[in-house]
Amino acid sequence: MILNVSGWMSRRSLRKKMATRFTKSEEQLKPDPVYGSKVLSRFINCLMYDGKKSAAQKIVYQALAEIEKRTKGEPPAIEVFHQAIENVKPRVEVRSKRVGGANYQVPMSVKPKRRQSLAFRWILQSARSEKGKAMYRRLAKEIYDAFNNEGKSIQVREQTHRMADANKAFAHFAW
Repeated sequence: MILNVSGWMSRRSLRKKMATRFTKSEEQLKPDPVYGSKVLSRFINCLMYDGKKSAAQKIVYQALAEIEKRTKGEPPAIEVFHQAIENVKPRVEVRSKRVGGANYQVPMSVKPKRRQSLAFRWILQSARSEKGKAMYRRLAKEIYDAFNNEGKSIQVREQTHRMADANKAFAHFAW
């Protein structure tokens, strides 16, 4: 028996209680202070290194200001950002599945939350891979390119879709 705040509990009931204690990050996430967007807030968190959120916010807001200059305010930068994320999100991906001693690349549809995180990852990866410019300029360029369905992150999405298309024959292994 273990002493809990509410009294004595068996280990089993304590384990059950602890299973429900995980935080619900979706509910706890606050919208970003400038645009009021939870998606942008999550993107800032993905960009952040070593807990330096203010630095990440500064980079993202400067990038959005740069996009605002390029588009001359039509459409607004936040809409360009949201459309860029939508353009980069993959519909399908390949997952490795072991069947009868052989590994197959099986195409599977992607869940919405994973679609978003893959889009974030690909945009940030392609912006970070460029060298020689300030990060906000690289990020602005990648977001703007993704908005126009071009750029490295779109190429990664197309590559993923091509892989899934090439392995359509193994789709029956998806269970």
